[in-house]
Amino acid sequence: MAGEISFFELGVADAQKARTFYGGLFGWTFEPVPPGSGFAITTPTVPGGVHGADAEASPYLFFKVDDLDAALARVVALGGAVEPGPGGADEDPGTVARFGRFRFCRDDQGSPFGLHQPPATGPDG
Repeated sequence: MAGEISFFELGVADAQKARTFYGGLFGWTFEPVPPGSGFAITTPTVPGGVHGADAEASPYLFFKVDDLDAALARVVALGGAVEPGPGGADEDPGTVARFGRFRFCRDDQGSPFGLHQPPATGPDG
């Protein structure tokens, strides 16, 4: 099924401080991810991540899709926009295998959101 929240990302100034804060607040566990600028977050329900050096310092919600390329085309067809980012051959195979594929988008009013195609294997794949 598509459309449910499948991943969240916290953009913060300092990923290590966020690890201490959110780990203490919610009991989440954190695992370092390459290239060392953030962490994968394990929660009881929805997986997440945190990355540092984010000028906007805000959370990002990602909605699950079955086919990222088709969903991105649909965003554009509906008047939204797809933010520049890795795709196709530019995607790191290790990251895709572990976490799936992601893209930031904006709806037809400019509001940001993300799309996430989970990896082929695992609880969502």
